[in-house]
Amino acid sequence: MRPYLANQHDAYQESRYVVFFFKQKTAYELRLSLVGSDAVAHLVLAPNPSYHADGDMTLDELGLVRREPRTHTFSSLGVYGTSLFEGVEHSYTGTPREDRVSFFNARCKLKNRAYDTASALFDDFRRKFGRSAFIEDAEGMYALCFYYLSPGPSRDQTMTGQALIAINEFMSRYPHSDRVEDFKQINGELTQRLHDKSYLNAYTYYKIGRYKSAIVSLKNALKQFPDSNHREEIMYMIVDASYRFANNSIANKQTDRYLSMLDSYLSFKEEFPESKYTKEVDRMAKHARDYLDRNKKDEDKDNNI
Repeated sequence: MRPYLANQHDAYQESRYVVFFFKQKTAYELRLSLVGSDAVAHLVLAPNPSYHADGDMTLDELGLVRREPRTHTFSSLGVYGTSLFEGVEHSYTGTPREDRVSFFNARCKLKNRAYDTASALFDDFRRKFGRSAFIEDAEGMYALCFYYLSPGPSRDQTMTGQALIAINEFMSRYPHSDRVEDFKQINGELTQRLHDKSYLNAYTYYKIGRYKSAIVSLKNALKQFPDSNHREEIMYMIVDASYRFANNSIANKQTDRYLSMLDSYLSFKEEFPESKYTKEVDRMAKHARDYLDRNKKDEDKDNNI
């Protein structure tokens, strides 16, 4: 678990005790001291100022906070363990601060990379506290949970699809949010991941020589993602797979399959006339046409007989 630092801005700016405290211990050292400890927080206390003479609490000889005598005032600076919000959440149920505590509890889970738990908590938050001041942040972090859960293109992309839905819903709902530009970049990254997955699925059939399945899968990849940056390579593989499929077919099926291959060849040439694959597809097309010419001559001879 990763403890976090919280502070009130004006207290940091004005309190000489807080500044002095930071000279003694860094925020990192404070966070580290909570890891593996039974403590849930480190609070920075200052001697009671004149405007708060009654104070808040004190420290005993072991450095633990006590309510009495109130010789010190809480400076607003503290390092808190993430379990703190879990422990007090039930105490705020039905109070004006319930949404605040619920939000920070979910945020703690996100910061600790417990993305499954965080997404569930943020989802519950946005359904329960639709008018909260934290709703925009909660929905943004909800979308980020799915982004962080999204795997690379070689694995199942269900979570990537959920991330795209959540991110696009956020951008539609909060078009002026500070997160929009970052989310646009994430949207592009996730979309590319889907393109790569579709390409890899089709390429697998091609690589293992299952050309009929490869042709279907490659065409589906183009239909699903027509703007894919793999478009040229996919169209080349359709030509190549069609050629190999026809070449390996029985004689009475070769004609139709070579004709289908030539259709794919012409589409490729029209779209990528200067492709690096031009010589290779031209060679395949010549072989297919030669076969079709020979086959036609043979058929003419048989008809004459």
